[in-house]
Amino acid sequence: MKQNGIVIRTSGLNKRFDTVHAVRDLNLEVRSGSRFGFLGPNGAGKTTTVRILSGLLKQTSGDAAVCGYDVSTQRDEIKAVTGLLPESPGLYSKLSAVEFLEFIGALNGRNGSALNRRIDIMLGMLGLEGRQNDLLESYSSGMKQKVLVASTLLSEPKLVFLDEPTSRLDPAASALVKDLILVLAQETETSFFICSHQTSFVEDVCDVVGILNEGALVTLGSPQEIIETTGAKDLEDAYLKIVGGHVDRKALLAWR
Repeated sequence: MKQNGIVIRTSGLNKRFDTVHAVRDLNLEVRSGSRFGFLGPNGAGKTTTVRILSGLLKQTSGDAAVCGYDVSTQRDEIKAVTGLLPESPGLYSKLSAVEFLEFIGALNGRNGSALNRRIDIMLGMLGLEGRQNDLLESYSSGMKQKVLVASTLLSEPKLVFLDEPTSRLDPAASALVKDLILVLAQETETSFFICSHQTSFVEDVCDVVGILNEGALVTLGSPQEIIETTGAKDLEDAYLKIVGGHVDRKALLAWR
């Protein structure tokens, strides 16, 4: 299947779970080398979409291609060329950071000096070079998240799916991850598909944003286009205008 500069293409993509219609007729194109931000309330269908596109879940109907591979028939090929950091990943706490990354590298068919150099580079960029041989059980939640980010980028994937990549990071670590994404996207043409609730992070990092609500894609454009179209002051304000969520102050204080 030809890519033609498109790393993700969906056509009428749907996913149902019994009575829940999690993804509704999703038509989407994401260009190679882009940083695509996926926003939406809890339960909007973001994680379900990522699981389908990363080859972990079968769609109910519709079509999708990822890196030129069909999600219905070539899921193993998709997994080989993409990286995925889920919202609630697991770690082997009795391994050190280096041992865990060596294990992840081996699962992806990598070993030897080239893998060791890549591990050293990733841990250095994420500020973990002084703790690389400590067991992961001794790491803070933010440090563990850094190791997971490193494991996702270790095999130099063409496309990286990140589901809430900064959810357990302090502001300094979040800024580091943001810079890492920007550098990799610019210097290696790695594509990123980022699900997040942090609109400020998405506004700073992503060049295209899609907003999902009740399984349907309701808005698509650059952060600035979305802000201008909604007459908002920033992406957070635009997001709230689109999906709701403003506090009714009068109702909140009516009991007084």
